[in-house]
Amino acid sequence: MNNKESQSTGQQTEGEAAQEKQEERYTYGEETTGAEPAEAAVTSESNDEGKEASRLAASETAAASAAAYSAADNNESGAGAPGKKGPIGWIVLSALLAAALIIVLVMNPLGGGGNGAVATVNGENITQDELYELLVDANGEAALDNLITEKLVQQEADAASISITDQDVTDEIDIIKLQFPSEEDFNNQLMQYGMTVDDLRDQVRISAMLRKVLEPKTEVTDEEIQTYFDQNKSSLGEAPEQVRASHILVETKEEADAILAELKAGADFAETAQAKSTDGSAAGGGDLGFFAKTDMVEPFANAAFALEIDQISDVVQSDFGYHIIKKTDYKEASTANFDEKKELIRLKLTSDETNQLANAWLEEIRGKAKITNTLTETTEAEATAEAKE
Repeated sequence: MNNKESQSTGQQTEGEAAQEKQEERYTYGEETTGAEPAEAAVTSESNDEGKEASRLAASETAAASAAAYSAADNNESGAGAPGKKGPIGWIVLSALLAAALIIVLVMNPLGGGGNGAVATVNGENITQDELYELLVDANGEAALDNLITEKLVQQEADAASISITDQDVTDEIDIIKLQFPSEEDFNNQLMQYGMTVDDLRDQVRISAMLRKVLEPKTEVTDEEIQTYFDQNKSSLGEAPEQVRASHILVETKEEADAILAELKAGADFAETAQAKSTDGSAAGGGDLGFFAKTDMVEPFANAAFALEIDQISDVVQSDFGYHIIKKTDYKEASTANFDEKKELIRLKLTSDETNQLANAWLEEIRGKAKITNTLTETTEAEATAEAKE
């Protein structure tokens, strides 16, 4: 950090996603570019490390998953490089495709939804057939292809006597977590998509299966594991001492003195920050999130780290004006432990290698398989008939 005030773009993790998420963070470290007040924070965001129906709805296609994770590695500049789409986002997209096909299959098991109304608009019916056709046109082929791919992987796993345990699924979740700067970022991404960890567990079973099927074709050395550990300690649990604080920033000492007097008289800090702070964090009650001492300009950092939790500082002057700081939380420094993380790193590197192998392998087994797809055949037949008319 070069200790100037800035906004850094919120991080987005790797893979394909149904939608993009951007968080804007307010940082002391570069030039201000106008953070969204509601999401202001003072943290460094430039880490260099980036039931039958429900089960089917939750299954992701192994081919696309492999491509998504491979793309992540090819572009990896850290656990959260700006502009990247999250692996969770991809999973949600795949689940939506599968869910769309489930609706089709449930409604139309014998090829016809019927003329029964599924909705009415001012007395006019929307029929099952209309809904069926829309779902097939929009998602049917992609969703069915997901399920075909899942079936192929499952058959290969069965042939190799490979089963997926709860621990295998947990391992897959832990691999995904490595792509996030923190547990909080991981959970926030889940919340963005309206998911729980249990939802995600259902959805990554096919990825775990693919990894276990292809693992015998991979080789991860101790040297590769050590190198990954050395280069990614921050995503493996290493972090400096941090505090969380809120602040009120104004231009003059007179303003700051008057506000400090109000706070000492019992005024609410967050409400006062919202009303009077000129900083982008004002809308969030002045909350700056967690930050390390080196993330902040020296006068601010020294004051914030010297406070007790819930204590309010005197007026602090920096290059940006006059601050009143309230310390709200504290985290001790932590050290990444190689022995504790060695197996997880091996799984992660194995997953990277299997993802690189997956597309070619899936094409190979698909080419050998006998697959009938009446949905595609019907679509092609209808297109041919329309062309002749």
